[in-house]
Amino acid sequence: MIATPRRAPFVIKGWHVLVGFLLFFAIDIGVNAYFMVKAYRTFPGETSATPYEDGVAFNATLRERKAQAALGWNIAAGVDAQGRVRVDASDRSGAPLSGLSVTAHLERPATQTGQQVLTLAASAPGVYEAPGAPTQGVWDLDVTLRDSQGHVARADRRLTIP
Repeated sequence: MIATPRRAPFVIKGWHVLVGFLLFFAIDIGVNAYFMVKAYRTFPGETSATPYEDGVAFNATLRERKAQAALGWNIAAGVDAQGRVRVDASDRSGAPLSGLSVTAHLERPATQTGQQVLTLAASAPGVYEAPGAPTQGVWDLDVTLRDSQGHVARADRRLTIP
């Protein structure tokens, strides 16, 4: 029988550990740097010039929401088949609400570019429409309805326009 030399078993040496350690941290730092640069470049900035004051005034917002719930108005908002912004308003019993002043504010969720303020006109009892159609993409629609007695109702919707 011919004797074959035995191979020495693999032994982890100090330089193996050093290379593994350096590769791990190089990959970690590289990925973190990539995500930090992407986050910094896509950050649109503050969405409110007075964030502290907005937080302090939140109790007033809660009171407005409670008063709106007491009104019992039902508001459906969106974009119709012709691409117009449409708001349907009815009272607690389902009767259409006529004679309202309706405004809508359209903006992108991630940026302030392309903001639009629309004034909607009554096209039928309880139906309000604006001719300006938003372009494709995702939009936040904030609608404000006012009646002649000073009652105010607000609704917000996220719209996805194909």
